[in-house]
Amino acid sequence: MSPRGAAPREATKVQDRGWAWMVLLAVVLLQGLTLGFPSCIGIFFTDLQHDFHANNSETSWFPSIMVAVLHAGGPLCSLLVKRFGCRFAVMLGGLLSGVGMVASSFCTSLSELYITAGFITGLGMCFSFQAGVTSLRYYFVRWQALANAMASTGVSLGLTLWPLLSQYLLDEMGWRNTFLIFGGILLNCCVCGAIMRPVQLASKSLLHPARPGEEPGREAEETQLANGGSSPHPKVQPGRRTACFHVLKKYLAFDVFCQNKGYQIYTIGVTWMMLGFALPHIYLVPYAIHSGVEERMAALLISVIGFINIFIRPLTGLLSGLSFFTGRRIYLYCLAVLLCGLSNFICIISAKFSVLILYCVTISIAMSGIGALTFQVLMDVVEMDRFSSALGLFTILESITLLTGPPLTGFLVDITRNFHCVFYTSSFFLISAALFMTFSFCALERKGKLKEASNAPLDNFSKHQRNEILTEPLSERQSPPAEVRITNI
Repeated sequence: MSPRGAAPREATKVQDRGWAWMVLLAVVLLQGLTLGFPSCIGIFFTDLQHDFHANNSETSWFPSIMVAVLHAGGPLCSLLVKRFGCRFAVMLGGLLSGVGMVASSFCTSLSELYITAGFITGLGMCFSFQAGVTSLRYYFVRWQALANAMASTGVSLGLTLWPLLSQYLLDEMGWRNTFLIFGGILLNCCVCGAIMRPVQLASKSLLHPARPGEEPGREAEETQLANGGSSPHPKVQPGRRTACFHVLKKYLAFDVFCQNKGYQIYTIGVTWMMLGFALPHIYLVPYAIHSGVEERMAALLISVIGFINIFIRPLTGLLSGLSFFTGRRIYLYCLAVLLCGLSNFICIISAKFSVLILYCVTISIAMSGIGALTFQVLMDVVEMDRFSSALGLFTILESITLLTGPPLTGFLVDITRNFHCVFYTSSFFLISAALFMTFSFCALERKGKLKEASNAPLDNFSKHQRNEILTEPLSERQSPPAEVRITNI
């Protein structure tokens, strides 16, 4: 066996076993510290409005900027991962998020809070979260669906613990000291990053081991994209305009968006969905307090959502990993989005605590499906050697809607003085996004089947012709005949 052929088997010794599970544990904690954190911001709404004399729209910009930057920093995170590896990006993110929250405890205006807790902390959480998600694709192959689902349980842990901790610290020492403590907690992302030691794997496109400190497959992707997908040894240096195009193509995957219809439909659908997805997380606690629910009980609602997520997300991951759902995970995802949109009508019926608990149970089940499948579906529609750059474009587009959705809805609440606008708006965007993705993927699948059916006779003819050639007596063909390939374009 040649050394080149032995490389893939050496790679499998690291994947799906051993240290890979330690990395998975680190990603679980990262998702709890980062994605779970914005869920507790609604608890501070009343205190922030009182201290800064702000309305719902002005206050909602704070979590909106945080969540938007958390997603929009994807291309920059992709650059950091490619240049320095996942470990560096995660640890830098932990440092930024911790410093941002410490600085926010000294803010004297909402505009300062937008910069410290919104931009700096959001960017740090982006680096830690997205670099952690990217690291899983290097450590897991066979159990990738399960690993993604298990990692997403970190969000559930965050949703469960952050609100309870926030309410306790807020009652004991106020929001400023609470933010100071949060800064120290978020520094633990650096510890999670330290666990992600550089690995030497053999990728499908590059069989020799990666250099220490590099992530596997990075050279192959960079070489291919830097040359525009052409020959790896260009004779002419590209101009400035061509170089800019290659950079955009490399880190934002515009070429994938234009050529891959599945990725295009999925990105547009999720971007539209995000206009309404974050609204219940931000406004549920203020809505409950406004309706007469005690503050501690209102904070408990978010924890109920997170607690149920802990058990449902792994089950969703196992379910989506079944062979029956291979190629059909997008429909399971659309069903979860549709259920999430329909569940918002429960809050419109009544604001009693018992009814809100029922709402939390229902939306938690739907959110479990969305959280467990979002990145798995993205991996299904995009080739893995382009996943990092495709994730960057995917997150930066959805960040635009995440940024604008809550403030615009807060403006409607300020005008109408009715929190029902939040749930009507959320339901509209979620339901319409689910229907759009379902019908679009059905049409795309039908088109693919028709194309395969139309090309089937050509394929059968090619196979029959090749079999006749291969079964000729050896004496009748002194030299190997030229092989004719019929390709499907």
